[in-house]
Amino acid sequence: MNKRESLGIYLSLFLTVAVVAGFSGCAGTQVQSKESLLIAAGFHTRTPSTQEQWAMYNQMTPYKLERNTPKGKALYTYADKQKGVVYIGGDKAYERYKQLRIQQSIAQNELEASYSQYLARIDREWSENYD
Repeated sequence: MNKRESLGIYLSLFLTVAVVAGFSGCAGTQVQSKESLLIAAGFHTRTPSTQEQWAMYNQMTPYKLERNTPKGKALYTYADKQKGVVYIGGDKAYERYKQLRIQQSIAQNELEASYSQYLARIDREWSENYD
């Protein structure tokens, strides 16, 4: 095996490990991503400050976007129990959040497809040396 083949194998292995680690993601990364999307969509963060707000906050399902209708108007909330904040937005922010989530999903799918094509090309190129 020459230096070029060795370098190619190590590079392929490194890229495979890096991409798999990136795709696997942990729950913390997913929460952070969701929170970033909420902020980008126009949600605002609030920290409970009164006993009534804390009581409501403690009843919220953590890390789940929930729809409420106080006074007949839609209000979307997302409680981050680790940070002690609530993300709050209306209909416009929620619609924007859904759009951003779709765009992120499309980008992720394109990245995965591109990587699959890259792996197929590497397999073809390197397998020619062993046939």
